Amino acid sequence: MIPILRRSTSLVLCVLFGTILQAGNWPQWRGPDLNGSSPETGLAERWGPSENVAWRTVLPGPAGSTPVVWGDRVFLSSTDSASKGLVAMCVDARSGDILWRHRVGDDRKALGANRMSNPSPVTDGRHVWFLYGNGIFICFDMDGTQQWRRDLEDTFGQLIVKFGYSASPLLYGNRLFITLMQNRDPYRYMKKEKKRLEAEGRALREGPLESFLMALSADDGKTLWRHVRTTDATDESVESYTTLMPFEQDGRQNVVLVCGECVTGNDMETGAENWRWWFTPRDREIWQRTVTSAVVCGDLIVAVRPKHRPIFALKVDGTGELGEDTVVWSVDKNTPDVTTPLFYRGRLYTLDGDMRTMTCLEPKTGRVIWRESLGGKAVFRASPTGADGRIYCISKGGEVVVVAAGDTFKVLSRTEMPERPCMSTIVPAGGALFVRTAKALYCIRKGGAAGQ
Repeated sequence: MIPILRRSTSLVLCVLFGTILQAGNWPQWRGPDLNGSSPETGLAERWGPSENVAWRTVLPGPAGSTPVVWGDRVFLSSTDSASKGLVAMCVDARSGDILWRHRVGDDRKALGANRMSNPSPVTDGRHVWFLYGNGIFICFDMDGTQQWRRDLEDTFGQLIVKFGYSASPLLYGNRLFITLMQNRDPYRYMKKEKKRLEAEGRALREGPLESFLMALSADDGKTLWRHVRTTDATDESVESYTTLMPFEQDGRQNVVLVCGECVTGNDMETGAENWRWWFTPRDREIWQRTVTSAVVCGDLIVAVRPKHRPIFALKVDGTGELGEDTVVWSVDKNTPDVTTPLFYRGRLYTLDGDMRTMTCLEPKTGRVIWRESLGGKAVFRASPTGADGRIYCISKGGEVVVVAAGDTFKVLSRTEMPERPCMSTIVPAGGALFVRTAKALYCIRKGGAAGQ
């Protein structure tokens, strides 16, 4: 068990500085290739109280967001338990020292004890962008000077997503792509507020609410396009917690969205919908919100239907509404509901977080290479990460399970993190692993020795 440390400590800074500048970055939620993998090597396989822990930095509050890393800087969004606010933070990757921290708005509760700090930031090495569940979208330079700020709820009203808006932005080129798939009923989760307004004779917010995709300029935050995303799904099944993913088709760049019981590709330049494929069978129940994002495996798009229903691999050929010949393969056993699949070294890995079962698949055919239990008692909510020939997974209960990547299943190590719940994906960057718990950010590095 790793002890709770009182202060951040560092390794020999001159050695770390040279290492980090030459090593890889983790600029977005699903990494440099947007598939959960990293080319990092030389990473620690296991750690403990006196082994491979370079530093621990106390965070102001819990969050479900994943850190992003560029060079010697780690960026995080967080709640601030003391002020009940939301903060944007930058931490020195070498020492764990907090370089800057800004309060950006007020936090609020959502269902399931969720807060407004679940979307992950993105960075291009010059700027970093933070999005929050209350609609605050803000850009800083690397030194923490604000460049622009938008309040999406000022424009579109309160975001009506059951467990709190949690979709991370996609940075592609000089554009930021976001999606807001929300309930059509503006008071679906605010019945008390509706009754209060009615009793006071005040005007109610009108519905039905629109759901949409949106592109913003990374330079100034201005809207480039907004496309209303229609679906015949109902109630909570319209809602989404997913991040858009890029996909090239016939020389055109699309952003892919899995939500509302269909998969769509929208033109990055205009927002126009190029194609759509409906999940089958078309059973339209009301509790089919989408959490997992799409994964691109070569020329295939892997999409997961919610609530442990099938995974589909799609070969998109054409425009408009696509037919059943779009499906290359499907798998219906031990499928994810929350975790996004990992594409790493030619293999697709899926994690059924509730059953704690991982499956290794051949992406082109869907052939199951192995399907094994990760053990433990806690569910997994963080998505798996692939790096250095390993797969890193962390359960909600704080157990890190490291599995060998490849065609033979083998658990390499188990490590118990001391603070829970753990909801953030493990990040490999700069020769280190960054592990976020409910109370702290850890830097795990070979040869690291945490101080007391």
